[in-house]
Amino acid sequence: MPINPLFLALLAAGIVLVVGVLLYNWLQERRTRRRLENAFTRPPAATADDRNRIEPGLRGSDASGAQSVAEENVPEAEDERAAADTRDATPVSIPATSAERAGVAPDPDIECVVLLQPQQPVATSALAGALATQLPKPLRWLGRRAPGAPWQAIDRAGAGPWHEIAACLLLANRAGAATRADIDAFIRRAAEVAASMPAAFAPADAGSEANRADELDRFCADLDVQIGLTLLKGELGQIAGTRLRGVAEAAGFRMNPAGHFEYLQEETGVALYSLQNYKPEPFRAENMRLLSTPGVVFLLDVPRVSDPVRVFDQMRLAAKRMTQTLEGVLVDDNRRPITDASLASSVQSCDTHQGGRRGAADTQCLEVDGGEEGRSARGQAPRGDRGARLSLLCR
Repeated sequence: MPINPLFLALLAAGIVLVVGVLLYNWLQERRTRRRLENAFTRPPAATADDRNRIEPGLRGSDASGAQSVAEENVPEAEDERAAADTRDATPVSIPATSAERAGVAPDPDIECVVLLQPQQPVATSALAGALATQLPKPLRWLGRRAPGAPWQAIDRAGAGPWHEIAACLLLANRAGAATRADIDAFIRRAAEVAASMPAAFAPADAGSEANRADELDRFCADLDVQIGLTLLKGELGQIAGTRLRGVAEAAGFRMNPAGHFEYLQEETGVALYSLQNYKPEPFRAENMRLLSTPGVVFLLDVPRVSDPVRVFDQMRLAAKRMTQTLEGVLVDDNRRPITDASLASSVQSCDTHQGGRRGAADTQCLEVDGGEEGRSARGQAPRGDRGARLSLLCR
């Protein structure tokens, strides 16, 4: 069978092409190798300027040249090292404990604050009597370990010594506003502690502080909202305590020492809403086996959360799931079944409260004494440590 001439031509062309590529690569590799050899074996041609220049070296007479070059570069290197040392030496204010975080400082917007300036730093043991003081309203003792240092909560475990001390009395809580007598007792106690150190202090005006307490109490009373969803066992039945505890813990609730279950936020550990006994009897771990109840109440304390609408929606879903699991029914305060319309009304109540809280803050909240902290807190819902204390005010 004769061979096609076209096939032969293509075969020859392919061979020539392959050989050409191999030859080209070999030439390129050889040229590159020759350049590298010349670069490392042949010294560069010296110019007139190069002949007059002394290169730094470490042998013989070249040492003086090396020293001169090094001396020229020393100032710049030292400047760089000095700048680096300055950056490393810059103090960074890092709180040593959680008590030093923002929010522990005295809050004159919601507290009556008396500052004590001891003549000499005092140890925590010298404040044992002050820490044991019991007043009708919550009392905090804060201290600084050095002038300008962060405020820390003083307790019996604190080391001290304290260069500055602040006595802080909450002006109102859910039991009502601090009275003139309460504030007088607080100021007298602060004066006794100051005399025992001794320390200089400026007592607050009791009448003015009492007026601020009344204003703060009225403001927080307007914003206090609690929303509850009641789960009752159908046909007047009872829910066994062991069954209730198992279902609640499976839903993410945890029993607390106060006698009810709490649903905690995973990231912060803050209680979002609670699950309480329908009867006045508290839940106790030791009596859950013997306990039975006609129902439970899901309770959202609106001032205590920063986003009440979202939290209420979470509580509503949890209540619906538990209702199905326990074969019960959701009812309102009048024991009427809760409908989607009534749930929507509760959501609107949360939304209105949140907007009202921000709007009221814009006009009067924390503006009791017109300080910088009061102005900076305008238009913000209560959050953090101040938010926790403000939630105690609402009643």
